[in-house]
Amino acid sequence: MAHPREVHNYDHAEDFGLSGLAGALCARAALRLDGPVVLALAGARSEDEDDQLGRDVRLLLDSPLPDEVLGAVWLAAVRRCFDPADEGTAPREWLRRVAEVCPPRPPERGPHEVKALDEVRPTVPEEKLRTTVAAEVEAAAAPLGRGVAVPGIVPALLRVVREADADLGFRLFLRAAKAYSVPVAEEQYERLVAIGELLAYPRVAVHEELRVRWPPLDPGRRDFAAGRFGLPFLAAVLNGSDWRYEGTVRENIERLVRADTGDTPGTQAAVLLEDVQRLLGSGLSGEAVTALWRAAAARSAYTGGDEFDTDGRAWLERVAEVCREYLSEVDPVYRPSLSPAGSALTDGVLSEVREAAADAAEVRDVARVLEEVVTGVDPDLGFRFLLQILSTYDLHVPGARRDRYRALAERLGYDADHLDDRLPCPAG
Repeated sequence: MAHPREVHNYDHAEDFGLSGLAGALCARAALRLDGPVVLALAGARSEDEDDQLGRDVRLLLDSPLPDEVLGAVWLAAVRRCFDPADEGTAPREWLRRVAEVCPPRPPERGPHEVKALDEVRPTVPEEKLRTTVAAEVEAAAAPLGRGVAVPGIVPALLRVVREADADLGFRLFLRAAKAYSVPVAEEQYERLVAIGELLAYPRVAVHEELRVRWPPLDPGRRDFAAGRFGLPFLAAVLNGSDWRYEGTVRENIERLVRADTGDTPGTQAAVLLEDVQRLLGSGLSGEAVTALWRAAAARSAYTGGDEFDTDGRAWLERVAEVCREYLSEVDPVYRPSLSPAGSALTDGVLSEVREAAADAAEVRDVARVLEEVVTGVDPDLGFRFLLQILSTYDLHVPGARRDRYRALAERLGYDADHLDDRLPCPAG
């Protein structure tokens, strides 16, 4: 490979290049598609700062690939919604026409921008990438062969990877799998995501539209790569009044419950709903629930008549409704249930609540409620609320205490980022 790799997630927020064009064509397959229409769409995408589209086409044109290979990967990527052969145009001639409407448009970058991009530019050798991508195509050969209505698609994709460009071959492989809803095992999905990260793709370029065979929903899931989850996470989303810039209350809840990138669809909703159900099913008074929520979300001072959370239990019912609606959409057979609440860490979490309350008035104000959550509801939920309150008010956590928190978080199964994401940086 003679050219440096692009930092795709800097220039693109979604799929891009030839695979991005193919996805756009699939999305409008119900509308009229002919040569002039497709060329107009390609030109518009290229003018809209997708210079990768022209580069992709020229990579194919500069390769020794025959028409039958070029035609196969094109038809698979666009799900046969437009076949240039229907207009008497051979695949290589068709790609030349696309290249003509997508001339090179190198982005104008300043020296500092170029330097910053060079520091994060992918450096994987082409031969290594070819081997990695070819292995994934071969691993999916059986479902691709069964599901993609284009004869010879697997050997065609492998030739693109080995004889044209492995990055482009990877994206055309993903696009063919998406176009024909080819099922992908979770283990392979994780490898595909890793390749996308290696090549600096925007994450959606891999996962969006991909049909992954996900494991069943698990409301007891705790190892979220993003760190946060559940009701304390919602308190962070709806902190104070800044949330209004992101939309309505419902839109903010929906934004959280739909944040399932890389997880079984509905996971965030299931975990949030479990937190809500634990509190609703507990003996905590409505006043106690309200005080805990409003302390965690820094909303205690908001008392206007139009405020949405002045009745804690009614507020939780509202959250639960949004969760159930989304879960019924993504997994109609899912029936919410409570995972077993652990009790082994009750004493440890209770001790930390009391020590934090002794040092900080913001914790002390809701210490009694926190203790009730830890001892009577779930120590895991109580610990997450404690972390959220400490974060909300930017309260210092000494080194020894931070080490104990880290040990508790590890025993509760949290991702390493959960604790670091919730606590202020150590002083000094």
